Amino acid sequence: MSLVEDLGFFLSPSPTTLLGAAVFLLLLYLFSSSFSSQEKGTEPPGPKPLPLLGNLLQLDLKRPHHTLCELSKKYGSVFTVYFGPNKVVVLAGYKAVKQALVNHAEEFGDRGITPLSHDINQGHGILFANGDSWKEMRRFALTNLRDFGMGKRAAEEKIIEECHHLMKVFAEHEGNAFDTTCPVNYATSNIISSIVYGSRFEYTDPRFKCMVNRANETIRISGSAPIQLYNTFPWLANWIKSRKLILKNVEKNILDVRDLVKHLKETLNPQMCRGFVDSFLIRKQKEEDSCVMDSHYHEKNLIFTVSNLFAAGTDTTGTTLRWGLLFMAKYPQVQDQVQEELSRVIGSRQVRVEDRKNLPYTDAVIHETQRLANIVPISIPHITSRDVTFQGYFIRKGTIVYPLLMSVLHDESEWESPHTFNPGHFLNEHGKFVTKDAFMPFSAGRRVCLGESLAKMELFLFFTSLLQHFRFTPPPGVTEDELDLTPAVGFTLNPSPHQLCAVSQF
Repeated sequence: MSLVEDLGFFLSPSPTTLLGAAVFLLLLYLFSSSFSSQEKGTEPPGPKPLPLLGNLLQLDLKRPHHTLCELSKKYGSVFTVYFGPNKVVVLAGYKAVKQALVNHAEEFGDRGITPLSHDINQGHGILFANGDSWKEMRRFALTNLRDFGMGKRAAEEKIIEECHHLMKVFAEHEGNAFDTTCPVNYATSNIISSIVYGSRFEYTDPRFKCMVNRANETIRISGSAPIQLYNTFPWLANWIKSRKLILKNVEKNILDVRDLVKHLKETLNPQMCRGFVDSFLIRKQKEEDSCVMDSHYHEKNLIFTVSNLFAAGTDTTGTTLRWGLLFMAKYPQVQDQVQEELSRVIGSRQVRVEDRKNLPYTDAVIHETQRLANIVPISIPHITSRDVTFQGYFIRKGTIVYPLLMSVLHDESEWESPHTFNPGHFLNEHGKFVTKDAFMPFSAGRRVCLGESLAKMELFLFFTSLLQHFRFTPPPGVTEDELDLTPAVGFTLNPSPHQLCAVSQF
């Protein structure tokens, strides 16, 4: 879809459309020389931008990661593109991304705040914040996630309990085709909910269902073409229907979070912390009692940190697990080997995290699912905190940077067959599991996903438990070859809508 079509199709019908077009043309004229003073030679190369539009006409706004990967083949691992008048430096390939995010963590470690992310978070929380507030909230969140079981036996027990709830829902379909989206998302959401709020929700809970569905919808729409246009041209705000929908979702979720926090506050016992919210409320009260000036422990940071944790903990793990089940139906020979290994090593008992070391093929399949599914193809934007010379190029302070994670996970110099499902990427010649430095689905550096260890535990226990009890097949009348692996459009790459059959193994 072209930029003109994007504008025409996605903007809300309005009598002021002609005025908007006039403003657009006026800005085009005013910015006609905006790129003429661009420094030559020392800055990263890239395609020649048009005034105001930049390189938008060359980008597929629905799947910009594909366009950026193609441009990297011509311009190299560090190059410049313009999203409208906004200059962006793209990092492509394992070596460039690792060097920037890990070896130059300070220079590339700040978050780039888009207009939409500012609308949603207002500089609070963890995902879309910088400075002292971000540092304190990330440190506090990481400490408490660990305290409440992340990477420990306590979290393992929560996940195993949730596995049974999820398997019960799958079994109720009695081998008939169904959409795995809702039950899988509810299951993964309950893990982060139990850590944040101190308890899980029933899958039939109306408020819980709405919270999960709104979080997933917001993340999906955030990667759409009209939102890309809004982030590029914020003056389009009142005409972008998708933005209005996202802000309504955010407003409703804030009300739900406030209500849940209110209940927890009313039943708070400082001697018995139930979860992250309790811990935050206790810390907030201590700072108020001590008259701490400019405390970061206030209601907005609580609401947006909880919202960030809930959304991230729901969408990414649920999406990856759904890809894993789809790959099993698509590649039955791989599913055969996973189930043979599970039967031989585990039998009918419950899989535990400690079993991972004895299940190398299954572990390789889970890692390959994460690699090929590539659910976050472009990392959340970074911004340079100071001037930096990187790989011979000068990048100014305040430059938006896109680490292209897709180019890492599909790097042809790092993976034997980067575009096919191949568990052998994570197995040596003796069939033992091996890690790969270029396996970077959680990003890296200062902004690496703080729930990485929890996500790994969830994926392993959910996947193995489901494969122990069910065989996943395409719906009747659909062959494995006909299962579509084209991802849906969104900020995270979900499988396209589909149904699977979960046939009981017992």
